[in-house]
Amino acid sequence: MPRRRSPFSLTLAAALTLGGGLAATAVLAASVERLELDRQALLAGGAVSTLLLTAFVQAAGARARKVLELVRERTADLKHSNQKLIDDVIARRRTEKALQESEQRFRQLVAMSSDWYWEQDAALRFTVMTGDFTEKAGVGMARFIGQTRWEIVPNLLDSEAGRAHKAALDAHQPFKNFEYRIVDDAGDERWFCVNGEPTFAEDGVFAGYRGTGSDITARKMTEQRVHHVAQHDALTGLPNRSLLQDRLCQAVAYAGRSGHPVWVMLIDLDRFKFVNDSMGHKAGDVLLMTVAARLRASLRDSDTVARLSGDEFVAILSGHADQPLTTEIVQRVMDSVAQPVMLGAKEFFVTCSIGVAAYPSDGTPADSLIEHADIAMYRAKKLGRNNFQFYTPAMNEESQERVRIESALRNALERNEFVLHYQPQVDLKSGRIVGMEALIRWKHPELGMVPPARFIGIAEETGLIVPIGAWVMRTAAAQNKAWQDAGLGPLRVAVNLSARQFGAADLVPGIERVLRDTGLDPACLELELTESLFMSDVTPAVELLHRMKSLGIQLSIDDFGTGYSSFSYLSRFPIDVLKIDRSFVNDLQHDANDAAIVASIIALAHNLRLSVIAEGVETAEQLDYLRHQGCDEMQGYYFSRPLPVHEFEQLLRQQRTLASQEDEPQAAAA
Repeated sequence: MPRRRSPFSLTLAAALTLGGGLAATAVLAASVERLELDRQALLAGGAVSTLLLTAFVQAAGARARKVLELVRERTADLKHSNQKLIDDVIARRRTEKALQESEQRFRQLVAMSSDWYWEQDAALRFTVMTGDFTEKAGVGMARFIGQTRWEIVPNLLDSEAGRAHKAALDAHQPFKNFEYRIVDDAGDERWFCVNGEPTFAEDGVFAGYRGTGSDITARKMTEQRVHHVAQHDALTGLPNRSLLQDRLCQAVAYAGRSGHPVWVMLIDLDRFKFVNDSMGHKAGDVLLMTVAARLRASLRDSDTVARLSGDEFVAILSGHADQPLTTEIVQRVMDSVAQPVMLGAKEFFVTCSIGVAAYPSDGTPADSLIEHADIAMYRAKKLGRNNFQFYTPAMNEESQERVRIESALRNALERNEFVLHYQPQVDLKSGRIVGMEALIRWKHPELGMVPPARFIGIAEETGLIVPIGAWVMRTAAAQNKAWQDAGLGPLRVAVNLSARQFGAADLVPGIERVLRDTGLDPACLELELTESLFMSDVTPAVELLHRMKSLGIQLSIDDFGTGYSSFSYLSRFPIDVLKIDRSFVNDLQHDANDAAIVASIIALAHNLRLSVIAEGVETAEQLDYLRHQGCDEMQGYYFSRPLPVHEFEQLLRQQRTLASQEDEPQAAAA
């Protein structure tokens, strides 16, 4: 390929060709000048280009910097937005995790708690039951789903609380602690407690209820036990005084509606304190529980038997058209109580005294039924126990007198209002006075001389007989010693011992103190006991009698033949004297049975080497019969009434004796 030549070479060649030196020179100069111009133009163009390029570069740099700054700003914004988005995502994940954990905790808590969750629709039908409902409630889910609460428990609306609950639901009100009873699938009674609040749709339309429920059966059972304890006697399980009043009000209301009568029986055990004192409180508790069971068994299920206090029970009987109230019911109660009771290895016989008040009747308002039954019961006690009496208005006067006497009796001992009278005991062979019985009298400043029959029973019931009996023993022993010191002969003084005294733990030490303090010869002190004191529990009684006998005193059984006489037991007692009760002596001339009993007692006593004293001898015929049967001593108005101290002392100083059999008519006339 031919080599390409430059314009300058071409021009120079042309000039040389055209010839001439000058011409060539001129051309050459022109070319040089042109070249210079071109160079300058080129330089100028380069400078301009450089300037333009520089300007462009500068402009491009500024733009690039601006773009870079904008990129940086956008990048920062993107980073911030991205970080915010990341933070939002993280927060959302945390929230979701917290919600999951919360839901899990809720489910675990529901599973571990006794509660369950429920929902109802707008018709109040159950739609959701969760929280192991079946296991906790004992009721299958199928019984609830699709049902209302009152469809599940039909009698729910029968109660005031159920109707109030239904009204709250109808008003779309929230509710708390609504309790109701249901029978579970196993047939057991359950108690539920539910709380709920209404739910509403976005447009405010009522959508139903949701809430929680729990099984409160254990709490309800505890409440029922507490309620039962509050209204029932802890020992016997019978209603106590509080529940008794409620049952009595119901019975009276029923009597008012039906026209049938109501009887209130107050039942008091005879000689319960003796059992309690001699056998201990455990034996007494066993006796009370046994009697309570017998009372329930002897009456109808509709009747109420309650324990009032101590050994007192109350029965409320309502009459019905087909079951009228009769005295046979009362007798049946008495017979059930009187059955023997085994206390340990010993057999006891316990009786009761019953007072009955009827409603409606004259003089017995409803609020006084128990009080009037109590008055009638005390009347039964006064008539010898082991019987029943119906209240009459006349008894109220006796009751008021009893209250007056009891109040005055508590201060009589401190005020030295008691005195002793002495009735002689005469030997039927010699006719001489060989002893006397000390009989208490109460010289009241307002009531005058109060006979023992009016206050001894009250003293026994209140326990005042113990200090009174101790005073009698000490006073009689001291008086006997004084008469002996005065040379009026070695006499034997007899003192009655009450059931309360016989059951006292300090009986024997008390007797020892009396003998020691008075200086009386023990053989001159005789203690009279009724056979009923020890016949119910022979073994400890025999031991106690032997301890008493070891002191050297005399022991006698008073009113023999009127109680629970047992000849086999009698042979075991360290007894010195049998006293024939006046009830047998009174009709000796007219009742062959009484005469035979007296003769048998005298023969029995002599066969056991015991002495016999007949009480209540008032006629020569009685005295003659007793002498004929070999009676040892007599006591009664035929020889002398009970005398004050000074009169009895005068009798002793006169050395008065019982007339011989030939002189009896004259003595009687005198």
